[in-house]
Amino acid sequence: MDIITVRTFLMWCTIINAALLIGSSIFCAFAGSWIYSIHSKLFHISRETFNTLIYSFIAFYKMLWIVFNLVPYIALLIID
Repeated sequence: MDIITVRTFLMWCTIINAALLIGSSIFCAFAGSWIYSIHSKLFHISRETFNTLIYSFIAFYKMLWIVFNLVPYIALLIID
């Protein structure tokens, strides 16, 4: 596998994961009550706990996206 294939792969991984991150953030921002109503029936958690968990998940996903997709892609752009 050559560097161009890896760079293209990381580019598409970065784009797809960015779309998922933005989509989930928008979905949680505008449909938070609906999501909470579903999850509160399953797990019996308070609204404050749910908000903390969902925003922690989004922050963790964002950190993983930066470390494993964006940074390697930028590094390959720099060395090419």
